[in-house]
Amino acid sequence: MTVLAYLIPISLCLGMIGLGAFLWTLESNQYDDPQGNASRILRPDYDDHPKA
Repeated sequence: MTVLAYLIPISLCLGMIGLGAFLWTLESNQYDDPQGNASRILRPDYDDHPKA
């Protein structure tokens, strides 16, 4: 049971680090690519129905 005293805080810290990294990527606009999506669909090699 003493192992849980170590594992719970470690897992909470790792979770907070992951959440902080995700929020940082949101704030730095790493998921925004409006021009890329607009030009990608106009390319001649765009495949609307990719093969499985």
